[in-house]
Amino acid sequence: MARLPSAERRRQLTEAAIRAMARDGVPNTTTRSIAAEAGVSLSVFHYCFDSKQELIESVITTITGHYATLVKEALRPRATLEETVRAGFQAYWDHVRAHPDEHMLTYELTQYALRRPGFEHLARRQYELYAETYAELIDQLRQTMGLRLHVPAPVLARYLAAMTDGLTLNFLVLGDEAAWNDILDTVTAHMAGLVSET
Repeated sequence: MARLPSAERRRQLTEAAIRAMARDGVPNTTTRSIAAEAGVSLSVFHYCFDSKQELIESVITTITGHYATLVKEALRPRATLEETVRAGFQAYWDHVRAHPDEHMLTYELTQYALRRPGFEHLARRQYELYAETYAELIDQLRQTMGLRLHVPAPVLARYLAAMTDGLTLNFLVLGDEAAWNDILDTVTAHMAGLVSET
């Protein structure tokens, strides 16, 4: 087995954990099964992660990073504010459609953390991360398009995180793509009404 830098090995194990948890469910995924999924020994896993809590936090952060990177790339200025915002939401939506298992896993991780004593802080961290991600995206729009917000940035970030969270769960349950696209148009128009170009 080739020696990899610790950060790269952690990334490899985190991606393996995402695959295993999405396939088998969080409660059924063990450190042994994650190590097997990554093709490493159990000792390598324990070298990289001190606890299952640390692994779950890495999984949450990594999944959020998967789609946040795509949204940031999509938020380049376009002809209108509405087109720019819609492109960001579309990038997120495309990720949901391409990786529904990852997004389903995020809800399972929330419930797992809330129901397991000592893990509750991970659910809180997960939703704080969502708000922080939206705050970064809002700041990106402010810098590239010179936006003026009509509501405080933290409030807008939490609103967008809650709205996206609800829309994602709604799609995972109902699977109605046409309705999701119609809602995205509504959300885009609403978002554009909460900001203006200076």
